[in-house]
Amino acid sequence: MKIKSQKDFWSGLMFVAVGAGFAWGAQEYSFGSAARPGPGYFPFGLGILLAILGAMVLFKSLTLATEDGDPIGPWAFKPLTIIVGSVVVFGLALPHLGLFIALPLLVFIAAAAGDEFHWKDALINAIVLTAGSWAIFIKGLSLTIPLLPSFIG
Repeated sequence: MKIKSQKDFWSGLMFVAVGAGFAWGAQEYSFGSAARPGPGYFPFGLGILLAILGAMVLFKSLTLATEDGDPIGPWAFKPLTIIVGSVVVFGLALPHLGLFIALPLLVFIAAAAGDEFHWKDALINAIVLTAGSWAIFIKGLSLTIPLLPSFIG
């Protein structure tokens, strides 16, 4: 069978692999029941759905022809490195700087990876994400995530 869209083929294959990986990893946890789901219920279901979505994209890449075969372009290593680096910085900064500094730092570093960086857009995004994260994780789920830098107390 001939690949008719390279982009769809490789993205579908990636979705299948990641979805199957999550579903496989979720088997380590208790599933519970539909009425009282356990910690493995949600990641297993999402993994299966992602794998099914990937299989559909993969099937489409083998059946629907595109004009030029939809070739994959060169990898954008600079933005990829900046975004991965911003997540690493967030992971290292969160315990020491707290959510109110680490999350906006993540947003500004990741936004700098794009070609159309605007301070105002990044600031609005940082404020909305920080407020939403505080509401969901601190107030809603009662997680113990530091909000302020550790040197403030």
